[in-house]
Amino acid sequence: MAATDGDPGLFGPRSVTWQAHSDPMMWVAGIRALYLQALHPRAVRGVMQNSDFRRDAWGRLMRTAGFVGTTTYGTTEAAERAGARVRKIHRMLGATDPDTGERYGVDEPGLLLWVHCAEIGSYLHVLSRSGFPLTAAHADRYLAEHRVSARLVGLDPGSVPADRAELAAYFTRVRPELAAGPEAHEVDDFLRRPPVHPLLVPARELLWRRVARLAYDSLPPYAHQLYGRPAPPPATVTRRLRLTGALLRRIPARLRWQLPPRHILNAMARLGPAARPAPYKIGRQAAILDRPGEGGAD
Repeated sequence: MAATDGDPGLFGPRSVTWQAHSDPMMWVAGIRALYLQALHPRAVRGVMQNSDFRRDAWGRLMRTAGFVGTTTYGTTEAAERAGARVRKIHRMLGATDPDTGERYGVDEPGLLLWVHCAEIGSYLHVLSRSGFPLTAAHADRYLAEHRVSARLVGLDPGSVPADRAELAAYFTRVRPELAAGPEAHEVDDFLRRPPVHPLLVPARELLWRRVARLAYDSLPPYAHQLYGRPAPPPATVTRRLRLTGALLRRIPARLRWQLPPRHILNAMARLGPAARPAPYKIGRQAAILDRPGEGGAD
């Protein structure tokens, strides 16, 4: 049994989130989320006008990963503190529409909701489609759990999709607002060819570009149309996601979790070894058994 005197944090070991966020395919999902988020012109403009994306893209990726790790596996205090930092930063930042001259805050609820849904939807989509054992009931529970993370970034939890049907309806509703403007293509260019040290160029060509391409290919068809680059047939993409997932999951979890900042190992030290996340534990928590689909409400 896990220790009961430790703080389980906002989600805890009994949540779907606790098990799912330990999966290595989360990295592919994170890249997919960036591709999708960049298709909202107002949202991506807020990023580009407030940071040097090309010079600090790696830092941005790691900060996002750190936020997800802290809010999933950290203490309640640490998660709330991380959320407060994000809200404070967002309150101070704004962007300007180059066509109209309108100045707007990056913490507009509509923009925060897009970023949240694109991120959480991408996590759910890639995990489900790559063979992580999520049933329909698990997927709905996962989305409901992430009304908590939505609150942390400043959203009203009641305004956030809480199941797959609501998420699908949201993406349908927001679709007319999406476009691949100059900023989106800049994100695309970076993700395809990120600047690296010359010694790392072979690794970029061998590993990174394949991962980024897989993340791009897993986007919904309308995203491929907007970016102007085709993708293989969905069945081919699903096979590649499952193969990649199977290969990455062969890497011992303890080895993967050693990477700083060791969120999962710290949580296990705090709560006891029974808090170790594992896919099979999700099956113990669901009363409804369902076959996972191809994933994706987007």
